[in-house]
Parts: sequence; C-alpha cells; structure tokens
Amino acid sequence: MKVYIFLSRINLIQNHIVIVERYSKNPILTPDKNHAWEAEAVFNGCPIEKDNKIFLLYRAVSLPHYHTLAQTKLMVSDIGIAESKDGINFFNRRRFIIPEHEWERFGCEDPRVTKLNNKYYIFYTALSEYPFRAEGIKVGLAISKDLEHIQEKHLITPFNAKAMALFPERIGGKIWAILTVHTDKPPAKICLASFDKEEDLWQEVNWQKWYQNFEKYSLPLQRQPQDHLEVGPPPIKTKYGWLILYSYIKNYFSSNRIFGIEAVLLDLKNPMKIIARTDYPILTPDEYYERIGLAPNIVFPSGALMRKNCLYLYYSAADTTCSLAFIDVIGLIDKMLKKETELIKFTRAKENPIISPIKDHPWEAKATFNPAAIYLENKVHILYRAMSEDNTSTIGYAQSKDGIHIDYRSPNPIYTPREPFEQKLIPGGNSGTEDPRLTQIGDKIYMLYTAFDGKNPPRVALTWIKVKDFLAQKWNWSKATTVSPHDFDDKDSALFPEKFKGKYLIIHRIGDDVDLAFVSDLELKTEKELEEYRWLPTRKGMWDSKKVGVAAPPIKTQEGWLVLYHGVSEDNVYRLGAVLCDIKDPTKITARTDEPIFEPETTYEKKGEAPNVVFPCGAVLIGNKIFIYYGGADKVVGVATAPLATLLRTLKLYRY
Repeated sequence: MKVYIFLSRINLIQNHIVIVERYSKNPILTPDKNHAWEAEAVFNGCPIEKDNKIFLLYRAVSLPHYHTLAQTKLMVSDIGIAESKDGINFFNRRRFIIPEHEWERFGCEDPRVTKLNNKYYIFYTALSEYPFRAEGIKVGLAISKDLEHIQEKHLITPFNAKAMALFPERIGGKIWAILTVHTDKPPAKICLASFDKEEDLWQEVNWQKWYQNFEKYSLPLQRQPQDHLEVGPPPIKTKYGWLILYSYIKNYFSSNRIFGIEAVLLDLKNPMKIIARTDYPILTPDEYYERIGLAPNIVFPSGALMRKNCLYLYYSAADTTCSLAFIDVIGLIDKMLKKETELIKFTRAKENPIISPIKDHPWEAKATFNPAAIYLENKVHILYRAMSEDNTSTIGYAQSKDGIHIDYRSPNPIYTPREPFEQKLIPGGNSGTEDPRLTQIGDKIYMLYTAFDGKNPPRVALTWIKVKDFLAQKWNWSKATTVSPHDFDDKDSALFPEKFKGKYLIIHRIGDDVDLAFVSDLELKTEKELEEYRWLPTRKGMWDSKKVGVAAPPIKTQEGWLVLYHGVSEDNVYRLGAVLCDIKDPTKITARTDEPIFEPETTYEKKGEAPNVVFPCGAVLIGNKIFIYYGGADKVVGVATAPLATLLRTLKLYRY
C-alpha cells in the first residue's frame, strides 16, 4: 500500500511543522453523471479497512426527481461505497444503504463506520419527514458483516441527532459512542454514551432516560452561543488519548459563517475527560473546490485513517465532493498540549504602563498610545500618539536609556497636524496624526503615519527629519505628503530600511490584508500613489481572521526580515503575530506564527478607550533582546521584551 507519511519528528522539530497538508490532486471523489443516484454530489466520506483494501462509505445525492411521498421533486441521499488500494484512488462505486423504512424514507446521509466485534457499524442520518424538520432528523444504524450486504437496520435516537460513531474498542468493558444532539434545533451538543451490549444501542427506553440529562454527558466545546459544532470522524486512538476531529462553525446563525475543522483529545480510560483541544481551526475553506459547490465555503470532517504518525483526513468540500488532507498527528497533539507554542513569551515590564495621559497637558489629556520607537546613541526614542479631549491626535516624544524607564518626556507635542488632509473637519470627531512608525535610511529618519481629517478616508502620510536634528530635538520635519490612493482607507504603514533592486519597499493596508508597494523614490514622483500588492492575508477562523496590519517596521536578522503584525479576531481582540521574509526578496514570506505571540492580559490592555487591544508600532533590538512598544487599550503605552533568538526559533517551526 502506498503511504504518504510526514518527516520524522526529529526533522519536524529541527525544521518546521506542517500540521495539515491537502492532497495535491483533490478532490478524490466527484459526482458521476452516469449514475443518477450520485450525479449531483458525493461527499462526507468515511473509510474503513477490510482485506487489505480501504472502503469509503459516502453520501451520494441524486439528480432532482419526482418523489411520490413528498409529491414534489427532490434530491435524495443514499449511501454509496467504493474501494481503494491506497486510500486515494477509488473504484467500484455502488449504492449500499438506501431508504427502506419509514424512519428513513426521505434519505440516508453522512455515514460513519466503525469495526467492532467483527461487525461494521454504520451510523447515518435518517430523514423521516418532508418538509424537513428537526423532529424528523435522527440517527439510524446499519450493520454489515462483510461490507457487501446489510444484515440489519435500526432507528437509534428517538430525538433530533446526527453524526454518531462508535469508539473502535470497549472502554472499561463498555461500548462507547459519540454523537451530536440537537443538530437541527441548536444549541447542538457533542455527547458521549456508553452501553453494556450491542442491543442497548437501539433500545428506545435507554435513550429516553439518557436524553433526560443529555447535557450531563456533553463535552464543553462551544466557545460562543452563536457557534455550532458537530462530530467528525469516528474516534482515533493514539497513545496520548482519543483524538476527536469535529466541525466547528463560528457565527452559525449569521451570513458570515466560518466552517472550520478542530480537534479535542480525550482521556483513554475516561472519554468524558478532556486533556487538550485546539484553540483555532486546523483547516478552513480556502481552495476553489471548498469554496464553490452545493453549499459554498464548507469543509466538514467525516472520516479518518491512521498511517503511522500520519492521519488521512477525509472531508467534504462544499457539500459536493470528497477531499483528502494529511495530518501530522504528533505535531497536532504537541500543538494542542502546547509543548512548542509556548517557546516565545514576551515579558511585560513591571513598570507598565510606561507612558500615561497627563491631565495638565491638554494635547495628551485623554490618551497616549500606539508608539513608534527607534534606537539611536544608546537610547530608545519613543514617538507616541497623543489624544486631546476633543479627539485630536498629535505626536509626543519620550526617551529611555534602558528601554523601560522614561528619562525624559517632552512637555509639548513634537509633531502636529499641519496639512489640510489631517485638519479636523468635524468638531469633536477623531482627526490628526496617528500611529507613527520610524525607519532610518542614511542621515534621515522617515516617519509614516495615518493622516485623518475626520471626514474623508484615513490615508498614509510621509515625512522625514535629519538624524542630527532628531537627536538635538530640533523638530524640523519635512513637508508631509500623502502617499496612499485617494478615496481608500489606508493605514498601518512602515518602511523597510533597505532598498530592493533599487526600489524602496513600503508596507501598508488597504482593506483587511497587509499590502506591499515598491516605489522609486520616497516623494513618489514616479508612482504618485502606493500600489496594492496583497501580501499577508487574514486567516479564517483564526485569531487574525478579521484584519491584519503591520506593527513595527521590519527588523533584519540572520534568518530573514522579521515583521511583527497585529491581527484582529471576529470578537475584536487585537493580538500580535510575526512573519519571516526572504532576506533578498521580502515579498516571499517564509514563516508565520500560527498562535499569537502577545495578547491582552492586563487591566490596562483590556480596559481603556478600545478594550482588548495591544497595538505595537515600534520595536528595537537592544543586545539580544527585542523590545516592543505598544498601545494598551488605546489609552497607555507599554513595553514588553523577549529574546530575539527565541522568537526566531519559534518562527522556524512554522516555515512555509
């Protein structure tokens, strides 16, 4: 049998972690127009091994046809079966489970098969009513001894449920099952049930008793009330615990639903005990075959096979086809147990916040936040956004010898709104010069910042000052110009400190992604405006799913360009991540952290003008430490440090 395995664990740790990798020739099973019963869709496949072959049971959706019981045209689901020698290429497709009884007369869907006691237990969704409603959607069971014939069928649940599967062995002498209760009248719950003998599986009286307290047997996996979840493949035994893959759907009741695949690890002896779980999805709909189909933008886990440390994950793509992904199980479990993701830990200064508003200074009485930083002549120079009570932003200045304690702070702003594009047009509204970022090139320090008049879209502005004037605190800034396109919201801009092939490279953000723009000169005499080369995207279902933006200007390291960025989740929490870029061609991202490396934890980061925000605009290297300077909750300035080597080592684990 041909087996696709990952690198050894030693290589994974030394080089990088690839938790999930899609099969390059997906989808592996598509509708067959020559078979009316499976001509519309084939998906939610679940594999099982028998006689050195892999059999895939899958949901097959027919062409629309007149249904006498429904008295209308319907697409009806049967359960098909196919054979394979390698788990990838399937042949001999045929109908296997079809509607026969009243409790399944409108369709048999979504099989999950487990071998136990030399029998194949195939649980599926049985539809008994049309129009479809929760009370007519229940779990059915077909039992086969040979995967050629069905010996018996049973209705299992007397209540609304789906996605049931058996554990592949007895636990504590009992048969255990996992299922999803109330899939069609949320909130759904992933639950466990145990049985003394096979016949108990379909005893209604036992289920009625269990159902009275079903929440007692549920796993606490739902994070938010608006989310939905459903069991994926049958449980997979590992030496660390029972691995359960499941569908987690964020914002299920909205038009912005995000389907993801997550995992939870259960205790081997007591499956009710959760050992660990993923914090974010390991797979979301990104490929064309996952985004286009009968139900767009869906990935749904339905089956799995273990091959050494590689798990073959079979999943539905857009409820139309069967697709395959390979999972490094040890890498996934290590990630869940946080054996490696804790390598990087920024330490907050105990003196935080190091800069706070001063009520006696009207220009910075309301907030001081989002600081730029640059290290010159053994001092950290901090330029921070200061906000007055009428919401006008200017830029203040402070300096520190050790990077933490403030030795000097200017009593006046060192940069104020001067140009028409940053003058307040709406009394009391936000306006001014916001969120500066500093880069030294030659004898000049360039400052990119957000210019906003309170009415028109915010834009990226650029100015510069001679290094000698900056150090002397002679604030002779050049005339500022806007460099971003008109009528586009453009923010979060920073400049690489080197040229690439004779051109400057500017990071900025139009929309929700991080963009790049090459320019011939920093007055933009040639290009006039920044182009939008979409560079760093958001990631569905992750901590950076809503929008991303550059944090501090890039830092050159021996491993490549280090770029810190902020990511915003769907619940509007701002966190920090990092990417590495190729040293010669920064358009090539070589690594990106999966987990946030810094997030709101303290009161001054959780409560302020904007809650749950850490927003760095500056980072400097002092010795072997990286110092990040950040806004806390749009109110104060904090600083945190971490060894650069540790951050780079963490990034190495997530190389592309």
